[in-house]
Amino acid sequence: MRFLRLVLAMAGLMMALFHPAIQAQTPAAESPQAEAAEPDPAIHWEGRITNPSISTAELSHLLVPLTKQQLESVSGEWLKIVQDKTSEISLLQAERVRNPAEVRDERVNRIVSLVEQRARLLERYTLVVDSLERKGGDEALVNELRAYRSSILYEETSLASAGALAGSLLAWLGRRDGGIAVLISISVAIIALGAIVFVARLARGGARFWIGRRTSLSKLLQNFLVGAFYWLFIVVGLLVVLSAIDIDITPLFAVIGGASFILAFAFQDTLGNLASGLMIMINQPFDEGDFIEVGGVAGTVQKVSIVGTTIATPDNKIIVVPNKNVWGNVIVNASASDIRRVDLTFGASYDDPIQAVLETINGVVSAHPKILEDPAPQVQANELSASSVNYICRPWVRSDDYIDVYWDLTRQVKEAFDKNGLSMPYPQQDVHLKHVPAT
Repeated sequence: MRFLRLVLAMAGLMMALFHPAIQAQTPAAESPQAEAAEPDPAIHWEGRITNPSISTAELSHLLVPLTKQQLESVSGEWLKIVQDKTSEISLLQAERVRNPAEVRDERVNRIVSLVEQRARLLERYTLVVDSLERKGGDEALVNELRAYRSSILYEETSLASAGALAGSLLAWLGRRDGGIAVLISISVAIIALGAIVFVARLARGGARFWIGRRTSLSKLLQNFLVGAFYWLFIVVGLLVVLSAIDIDITPLFAVIGGASFILAFAFQDTLGNLASGLMIMINQPFDEGDFIEVGGVAGTVQKVSIVGTTIATPDNKIIVVPNKNVWGNVIVNASASDIRRVDLTFGASYDDPIQAVLETINGVVSAHPKILEDPAPQVQANELSASSVNYICRPWVRSDDYIDVYWDLTRQVKEAFDKNGLSMPYPQQDVHLKHVPAT
């Protein structure tokens, strides 16, 4: 796995950096043993590294210590090996053109077999060229070697007959390092993806249970952390699976890094909403189920995503407000406190005694079971308006009982006024006419 190889390579690099310090701490008596453990320099790699039957795993290890100059020589040898095999294929193809194929031409099977053999050689040839490029080989030489590989494949494909192409495809599909390997990789990826999602859901449940025990965190922040953990788990799992099936994920990071600057401009509003959403979750001005008023919208908070806050109005309209508009406005949270004050104003006629009106309103307030005794309700004559004397009624209730008490008092005070002969006058205006005698 390339991911595992990268980790091991980094570990090897760290060991190499600290190698002198380790040697300095090694007793002198152990030096002969250390020398005896070193590889025998008499082992030669030239014959093995250019052996056409060498496995890709063995070849990968043998390429590690080679220098740029050595790799240039090795790549030349592999170029000759590939060229020789290509020559065999070309001679057979030319022979078929000179002597047209019969119905059952064995030369087609021979060509398919040679193409299969060369496919394995090209795989090893590519390993050598890639190693040469990584170690600073001449760019023109690397491009030339790769161009040769691409050109022979293109030219042979364009000149090959339908039978040869079909035979090559069938042979590739039945090969353990061809179609079967791809099928196994796809199967492993699908199974692994299902396993990752299943385990991620289990992990999300565990994270939700653990975070839920921390009562200091709001529900909004809990949901955000659980969701972030779930998707992070899936992303990491996918990267591990892609590395396990030998898919190079390095270009993916390169693309993300190169596009990040463009994405920052393209999604600046989204990033602003994300930042505002994080501020809402951290500072906790409200939570799920709270009744808030923000930006001219009032309702119950249902959820907060990375881009917007979902609010359900009292008439059951669902409104999504961008987070930056929420955090950038005045937020009124009616559910933040356990108790609330109900503010009502009742108008009575100037002809009605003030004490009678106060006793009538206080009687209704004291009889309501949901009004709290502490803090005490406040009922006072507050304003001498143009048409009436206005009385304020300010009882305290539990936040959940606010709307019920508001409606009850409005109805019950009106009924009490009617019962006690008190009136709530319509807006009125006295017009005085002044008679001016004629002169």
